[in-house]
Amino acid sequence: MPDRRPWGGTHDPREETRMNLTKTLKATVAAAALALTAVPASAADIAVIAGSIEDGFFNLIKKGVDDATLVVEANGGSVNYLRTPNYDNFGPDLVNLINQAVAQGVDGIAIPVWVPEAQVPALQKAAEQGIKIMMYNSGMDVKGDISGINYFGSDEFVAGEAGGRYMAEQGAQKILCHIHTPGAVNHEARCGGVEKGGTEAGAEVVILRTPANLDGDITGLAEAIKSELVADQSFDAVISLSASSADASTNAVQQIGAGDRVMVGAFDLSEAALNRIQAGTQKMAIDQLPYLQGFLATSMLAAHIDFGTELATDPVLTGPAIVDASNIETALAGVSAGAR
Repeated sequence: MPDRRPWGGTHDPREETRMNLTKTLKATVAAAALALTAVPASAADIAVIAGSIEDGFFNLIKKGVDDATLVVEANGGSVNYLRTPNYDNFGPDLVNLINQAVAQGVDGIAIPVWVPEAQVPALQKAAEQGIKIMMYNSGMDVKGDISGINYFGSDEFVAGEAGGRYMAEQGAQKILCHIHTPGAVNHEARCGGVEKGGTEAGAEVVILRTPANLDGDITGLAEAIKSELVADQSFDAVISLSASSADASTNAVQQIGAGDRVMVGAFDLSEAALNRIQAGTQKMAIDQLPYLQGFLATSMLAAHIDFGTELATDPVLTGPAIVDASNIETALAGVSAGAR
């Protein structure tokens, strides 16, 4: 018979079981919610070091970094994005940023290595202090020297090789490869690849190095390129190593009325470059997906510090991908979203 309570209720064992189960479920859900919002014991404070504030390419890197920062901050960490003022004093400026990050007590640094002779000793000292180093964009060959965790970016020589071969297969017989930051290992590797790929496909390749202080000076670069094209009219292709340099090379070609005989190719994307590809005044662009470089380098560095995670794929190559008239619409959609 049911148990009669003083207030007239009845004891039902099934109801009591349901009540206990409900309490247990509520407690479990609450504990799970608390666990999901808990901050890791070693929430990562990291620095991401990037190129010049005058270089639009790094706005795309920064979008990836900004999106990854949301994940880092959700886990209690922080991200400090540090950029050089320009490329006039590139090596020392990069070392200053590395030292600044170390002085701030960061747990990790995500960084390209453009000037190994300057950066490698500074990064080695940082690693000796227990700071984790993640690499992106440049310097894959020195990853072991600085105890780098992984590399996110393009193999610059392979990308250049693909670009040189592409232009030669499109009919180029003599290619001018323009380096706007002489000595930067990624840019030297790009033109080295262009030289190999173009030569193997039957073209001659000549490398033009302009002073680093002209970087971003579209008029100055255009004049330098124009003088080469006027002096040797056998050039029938130009490959520039950045989207802004492509603005200059296109201007140079147009100013001498050579748009019908000199093809323009470039590394990296911009809306202007893609509009030129769509209009037929630029032949192609080589994309390395900078958004992914910034996003993956930042998020994977923080995850490594917080959770000890490492990717089995090392390096993680984000390029090259050649954009031309055949796939221009898809690329334009990415550019309009600020991610390409």
